[in-house]
Amino acid sequence: MPLSTRLHIPPALKRLLPTSLFGRSLLIIILPVAVMQIAVTWAFFDAHWQSVTSKLSEGLAGDIAWAVQSYEDDPSPAAVEKLAKRAEDSMSLSIAFQKGRKLPTSRRPSLFAALDRSLQQALDDRLDNPFWFDTTRYTAYIDIRVQVKDGVLQIYALRDRAYATQGHIFILWMVVATMLLTAIAILFIRNQVRAIERLADAADAFGRGEDHDFKPHGAREVRKAARAFLAMRARIVRHIEQRTALLASVSHDLRTPLTRLKLEMAMAEPCEQLEAMKGDLAEMEHMIDEYLAFARGEGGEEARAVDLSELIEGVVADAERGGAVVETEIAAGLEARVRPLAFRRALANLVDNGVAHADHVKVTATARQTGGVEIAVDDDGPGIPEDRYEEAFKPFSRLDESRNQNEKGVGLGLAIARDMARGLGGDLMLSRSAMGGLRALIRLPG
Repeated sequence: MPLSTRLHIPPALKRLLPTSLFGRSLLIIILPVAVMQIAVTWAFFDAHWQSVTSKLSEGLAGDIAWAVQSYEDDPSPAAVEKLAKRAEDSMSLSIAFQKGRKLPTSRRPSLFAALDRSLQQALDDRLDNPFWFDTTRYTAYIDIRVQVKDGVLQIYALRDRAYATQGHIFILWMVVATMLLTAIAILFIRNQVRAIERLADAADAFGRGEDHDFKPHGAREVRKAARAFLAMRARIVRHIEQRTALLASVSHDLRTPLTRLKLEMAMAEPCEQLEAMKGDLAEMEHMIDEYLAFARGEGGEEARAVDLSELIEGVVADAERGGAVVETEIAAGLEARVRPLAFRRALANLVDNGVAHADHVKVTATARQTGGVEIAVDDDGPGIPEDRYEEAFKPFSRLDESRNQNEKGVGLGLAIARDMARGLGGDLMLSRSAMGGLRALIRLPG
């Protein structure tokens, strides 16, 4: 069995990962840098700083042990004064004897507990007397006190005698370097992602039938994809133009004999066969118009912001002039970016489809909470089985025992309506209507 090379990521961790290309690219670069910086910092503290600090603490503890031993050998005031002067001159230690004093019983916690542990260990190894120290009270000094006979020997030592005080400089440089590398990574990644975003915008605009001034730029692979997209767009446009020109030519060629036949039948004696022939000619003319409308699609018409209420009312008025009764419920002030003629044709197809198969039809137009508008055409007809909704959208599809089949239909009404909606960045969906029949719902972006 072949082994899968795909890395399995737990669902909980996957939800925390960024979803955008920019975020993922940034994570790919920053995560290894952060891990490396942490590893280097840890190695520095463990192998260098901690080692140096331990040696410094041992040296300081040795000097303090010498001072305590010297005091215990001769605790006279003159000897203590001599000891303090020698420690100050040669060891930078400030020593004072506090007669009758005791060691403090508490100590304030330090932010650098590891450093305090080093000093604690060093003093434990060198001193037999009880001791106490504080590294937080003074910025540059450490307060160390040792219990001796008749009092406490208080010693002030420079902080750099016990700790490697330059460690924070190293950490600062690490942080600055990390921030600089992150800023450079963000700049370069953002430039690369912007090229992909522009390519996506151009593809989206082309899908809506809009012109988009797009030029390949970015990385070599992105430019290659962009040039392939431009070539594909040119081929698709050329194909659409050829198809439209072909069907327009066929439509024009067919209209000429149809017109002659209509003139001849208009001059002929009325009879039953003549009326049937006129019906056939009307059906042929309607089919030609439908084919041409489907082939023409959205070409030649620019999308623009329009008042949908006026367009919808116009479609409903046309249907009512044909004898239909259509109820409307249209919210005020509805606007959307559409191609007016294509929108009227698509909505008229849906309304006519409902009128042909139902007794009651209702058109509802509302604004969506998330932005955009919804236009619903409901009826109380027989509807379409749910498992055949997608089949109904196929061009030239005429479902048996369904509302999509009528005397003069060619199975293009729903296909034209969905192409119109998707060409504007929306969609057309079918569902069961609350009236008992079919609901055709057009969703358009704002």
